[in-house]
Amino acid sequence: MRPVALAGVVLVILGGFVLLRGLSYTTQKSVFTVGDFNASVEEHRMVPPWIGGVVAAAGLVLLVAAGRKRS
Repeated sequence: MRPVALAGVVLVILGGFVLLRGLSYTTQKSVFTVGDFNASVEEHRMVPPWIGGVVAAAGLVLLVAAGRKRS
């Protein structure tokens, strides 16, 4: 399989995963610091579903481009 087509397949799978299941990540922020005491907050955030759609569409474009090179 050509590298462009392989990248397209990976992007389509990743985009579909984000669209169907969602993807979250955690950030940690320091809120309050006094001497050795440090209070922090963990925030759980979700990746917006439209990003999954854009990634899947980019994968489809790569797959079409890889298919046209063969012809």
